[in-house]
Amino acid sequence: MSTETGDDSRTRETGHGEDDGRAAGARRAARRDAAVRAAVAQGLLGPDHPLVALLDVTGIRESAAELREAFAAVTPSGTPVLHAFAVKATPLVPVLRLLHTEGIGAEVASPGELALARAAGVPPERTVLDSPAKTPAELREALALGIAVNADNPQELARIDALMAEPPARPAGLRSPLGIRVNPQVGGGTIEALSTATATSKFGVALRDEGAREWVVRAYLDRPWLTRLHTHTGSQGIALPLMARGVAETYALAEEINRRAGRQQVDTVDIGGGLPVDFTSDTAGPTYTRYARLLKETVPGLFDGRYGLVTEFGRSLLAKHGTVVARVEYAKSAGGRAVAVTHAGVQVAARTVYTPAAWPLRIAAYDAAGRPKTGPAVMQDVAGPACFAGDLLAREIPLPLLEQNDYVAALDTGAYAFAHHYGYNSLPRPAVHGFTAHHVNRADGTDHVGGTDHVGGTDHVSGTDRTNRTGGPGAGVAFALVRPAQTAEEIVAESGGAHLDALIP
Repeated sequence: MSTETGDDSRTRETGHGEDDGRAAGARRAARRDAAVRAAVAQGLLGPDHPLVALLDVTGIRESAAELREAFAAVTPSGTPVLHAFAVKATPLVPVLRLLHTEGIGAEVASPGELALARAAGVPPERTVLDSPAKTPAELREALALGIAVNADNPQELARIDALMAEPPARPAGLRSPLGIRVNPQVGGGTIEALSTATATSKFGVALRDEGAREWVVRAYLDRPWLTRLHTHTGSQGIALPLMARGVAETYALAEEINRRAGRQQVDTVDIGGGLPVDFTSDTAGPTYTRYARLLKETVPGLFDGRYGLVTEFGRSLLAKHGTVVARVEYAKSAGGRAVAVTHAGVQVAARTVYTPAAWPLRIAAYDAAGRPKTGPAVMQDVAGPACFAGDLLAREIPLPLLEQNDYVAALDTGAYAFAHHYGYNSLPRPAVHGFTAHHVNRADGTDHVGGTDHVGGTDHVSGTDRTNRTGGPGAGVAFALVRPAQTAEEIVAESGGAHLDALIP
């Protein structure tokens, strides 16, 4: 998986930080192994339930804490900092609720995402609306609720001007922080589709286009209620120095606006998200700490207490904490290559199936009891259930030879994967369960209950606490339902089943 580019392309910390990262990765892997075994033991996986998605609640909480602490360490005490989770990364209400309890807000880019954030209890003042195609109705709702809005272009700003003339959104009653998204045009990364600061990106006002910078400055000078400035250079495949350069360009623009206004008009800079994820190992990197320090070194004035900050991280908060586990329905051979036919494919990992070079996934093998599988590595394909030849999670991957009734796990799929179901062949959405594993001991393959914290509770995830407290396989792992598996009846209903004769004269 591509992460960073250029000379500064390492995704892991060095020295003591690297050791800490490896230890955290080992703990994450141990929790995952315990959860897979427990899912089989507790009946969440099996012949009648061949596909399930798992979310590591402990890992999510740890990532949220790491994000908060990283930016707290580089900002003066009292600096307003809002970390808004990019809802598009994992649009599941219980996930948003969990993050809300961990001090993380929501960045939304559609009416649906806003509805999810509101359902999760995220308050308007901790919500940011971004989208390149906001309708008048969306803008009106955001202003009425007091949600922060980043205008994408001059025409959108003109719409906001018109809405600002309507009560109660008039400047005297305005509650929404408002700003403009700018494209610093600093270049792209290794994945063109995720590079949002290229010369021709569809996002924001292109600052290097003729007359654009002056237009932005005048827009602020003419509208004292514009107090934020927003940028987002890109996500996976973007080098940290390039991300920092995009922020630096935006900070320089904020300084210019304030200088020409003769006051601190722009008081908050929204730096977007985009921290890349290392999909090659269990170690998480680059870290929030590394990025926050780089930003402070690159743009010290942004961190001297004069500006509030907004971040919009998504993938880096959730990816490492999700796992799709699928049963091997059949094990076969074709052209001398072993092929494991499973129930996980394009419907839960569309990017990997359609663009495998850009989005390869790590695959882990488990036996029929859900234990990590051992044995000589054999080159094999891991195939999905969809009816086209390219529905493969992995090609020619070395794994212990997979057999019928074994399980495969697609790792690091907590973002932009199983939460984004693709309905090819009308395949059903899998059930999603949150889990907490207590005091796992990977060395002897056992796990033990300890402490009182668990995944259940309506404030975090919904559903029944399914904890094995008997001391057998899977003991010490608590599950709670985040989203139930889709039924055949629901597939029919979503496919117009109630309108059976609509096309018959």
